[in-house]
Amino acid sequence: MKAAAFPARIANLSYPYGCCAQFFRSPATFLSPALPYSRTAPCRKLARGIRGVGGLMSQSLLSSSQSLSSQPESELLQALPSSKPKPPPPQLPWLVVGLGNPGKKYQGTRHNVGFEMVDALADAEGISMNTVNFKALFGKGVIGNIPIMLAKPQTFMNLSGESVGQIVSFYKIPLKQVLVIYDDLDLPFGKLRLLPKGGHGGHNGMRSIIDRLKGSRDFPRLRIGIGRPPGKMDTANFVLRQFSRQEQGELDYTFQTGIEAIRILLLEGINKSATFVNTQKSMEQLS
Repeated sequence: MKAAAFPARIANLSYPYGCCAQFFRSPATFLSPALPYSRTAPCRKLARGIRGVGGLMSQSLLSSSQSLSSQPESELLQALPSSKPKPPPPQLPWLVVGLGNPGKKYQGTRHNVGFEMVDALADAEGISMNTVNFKALFGKGVIGNIPIMLAKPQTFMNLSGESVGQIVSFYKIPLKQVLVIYDDLDLPFGKLRLLPKGGHGGHNGMRSIIDRLKGSRDFPRLRIGIGRPPGKMDTANFVLRQFSRQEQGELDYTFQTGIEAIRILLLEGINKSATFVNTQKSMEQLS
């Protein structure tokens, strides 16, 4: 069978490289068995060039690999993006405030049980209260791993908010971490009551604090029962009376319960602390 003749235009096309021209000059040349094994000089140069480029690429990759492998592992790790989680923000402290009146005249009186509770807590946790700052006797420490600040305002009871407001504002303490401890006429003597928030209940120290906190009542408070005045005794005279020796012994038990309640509050939260302290019986009830 005769091979079909290519059109003259295609057969006579000229290409710059001889190897390419051999494919299109004639059917005979195209079908020649010697074609795959014969290349013109330009084709051989092109092939050598391709091999040369491939060789350079291989050498470049090998060189990069050797360079990486020669670097210390610590440098390679530093070059990688850091995957370490960001450290948590520093924990804000708790502020525990005991209310009372300054001076020896009022030491040991019913109106000063807030001061006495803070003193008992400071002694139990080894916190010094010798610093005077923010119009208060002031101390810093930790309970567990929780930072805590203790304060006994020296402004007299009715102006306690001046001191508490300054501390809260300066340290940016959330109100849910401000515990105020004070005396309560409506609770039986030695009884404790912990609440997450509430009003002032007619207590002038609490009224002053709420006013200074822009009317907010959303802070926990620990009330210490001092009982009602006997007979027709005036309330003001009653709260400024000192405790008897027997009453002071009962208060020591109350303070130990209060200290444990504060520890639970800081470490485990308001709910567990309230359950603990609000179900405790006073020493009088136990006897």
